[in-house]
Amino acid sequence: MRHKAALPQLETDRLQLRWLNDDDADLMLAIWNDPAFIRYVGDRGVRTLDEALSAMREGVFKLYRDFGYGPYRLSLHDSDEAMGICGLFKRENLEYPDIGYGLLPAFCGKGYAFEAAEAVVRHAREHMRLPELCAIVTPENTRSVHLLEKLGMMAGKSIRMPGDDEDVVLYRSRLDESLT
Repeated sequence: MRHKAALPQLETDRLQLRWLNDDDADLMLAIWNDPAFIRYVGDRGVRTLDEALSAMREGVFKLYRDFGYGPYRLSLHDSDEAMGICGLFKRENLEYPDIGYGLLPAFCGKGYAFEAAEAVVRHAREHMRLPELCAIVTPENTRSVHLLEKLGMMAGKSIRMPGDDEDVVLYRSRLDESLT
């Protein structure tokens, strides 16, 4: 299901969000190897910059091409220092895109993930006109659970993602209810 493409850049009061490019392989390598990411999302087995770039080309850049959306790179307005990612992903077993995010440890706990996620949700509703968004989260990831609930997403059933050995909770949010 293809919808109106996302913009390659978004802004919030504090953040700049832009699509990832080849130069962001170091950011993705750091995120994929962050202990919190490995614990709550999974170990991607990506250990080098070349592996990160290859994974981005097969994943992130394919999302941009095939669906017109994907993750955004986050930075503060007054700095181009990479902080993390936030954006939409397409999972084969989910009908609608799911929102995902990952911040480097130095930037956690400052509200950046929520600010970025709020911008992505608003953009999905107002510009892309998506009818619904999903999110998947392990129940132990209380920070993400809180963020999703603060976004207005509702917890649903537990599901097992393809290739995983543990269940996650599927969150959902109708976006078209507020459209006129």
